[in-house]
Amino acid sequence: MRVVGVLLLPGTRAFDVSVAAEVWGVDRSDAGVGPFELRLCAPGRARTPVHPVGEVAATHGVAGIEGCDLVVVPGRVDPRAPVPEGVLRALRSFGGTVAALCSGAFTLAAAGMLDGRAATTHWRLLDELEGAAPKARVLRDVLYAEDGVLTSAGVVGGLDLCLHLVRRAHGASVAAALARRLVMPPSREGGQRQYVDPPLPSRPERAGLASTVDWAVARLGTPLGVADLAGHAGLSERTFHRAFLAATGSTPGRWLLAQRVLLARRLLETTDLPVRRVAERAGLGTAANLRRRLRAELGVGPDAYRRAFRVPAGC
Repeated sequence: MRVVGVLLLPGTRAFDVSVAAEVWGVDRSDAGVGPFELRLCAPGRARTPVHPVGEVAATHGVAGIEGCDLVVVPGRVDPRAPVPEGVLRALRSFGGTVAALCSGAFTLAAAGMLDGRAATTHWRLLDELEGAAPKARVLRDVLYAEDGVLTSAGVVGGLDLCLHLVRRAHGASVAAALARRLVMPPSREGGQRQYVDPPLPSRPERAGLASTVDWAVARLGTPLGVADLAGHAGLSERTFHRAFLAATGSTPGRWLLAQRVLLARRLLETTDLPVRRVAERAGLGTAANLRRRLRAELGVGPDAYRRAFRVPAGC
């Protein structure tokens, strides 16, 4: 993989172009990486406005895709914007590797290149991608997907995909050397679920249930169960279960667990408490149970989660 083309369309995200340029456009042959030829390919070889600011001067027209080993398709600020037919034909006829960064998956969808394949994109666009590519299998918790074509999760997920491509073509040692230059790990743990804003569990509007919810949230670190919630609400467990499910869409047990996992995440982000103490304060009991719950919810353990999301003191 020595010749890399980057597709430029109006509204292309500048960051995605920069990712490709940083990986394949910088001479790092002194570290055993490259050299590569980077082609910037735009319809009519035009200067292309990129988002959020500036223009990029193309080095090639769309025909420059021919002869490339890899074509990188960056995302656009409007992922559903029309794609010129000539670009779609060029992508469909290209015989090398095609990799879309972030919302660039929608450009491949427009070309029909995701049909029958697994694909991903930024977590905020996953539902929209399912609509744009109804024949694709949209993966919701991966940093990148490889199934004939390659697609990545949002923003920095594009770097994960690019490092994967370098590793696949040139070996782990070359990818590791490049990762060191980029000051990032050669591969990251988990998928993109850990980066999704956690939804706040629903708070019922019914006065009696609402006061019970507030009471429970203040006591998550205690041995609190559904029977205790029902007792506080002055209802039988069966009646409480039915009323709570109707009001929140969740059973009391699932709601209580979601609140405890949410509290554990906040403690990992904002304190230096040992994992054992985080588990106790969140009402999850043991460090082993906390690890099991986080891996089930996010795909990573508490130590990896804390490394990624710890908020420095004073911020």
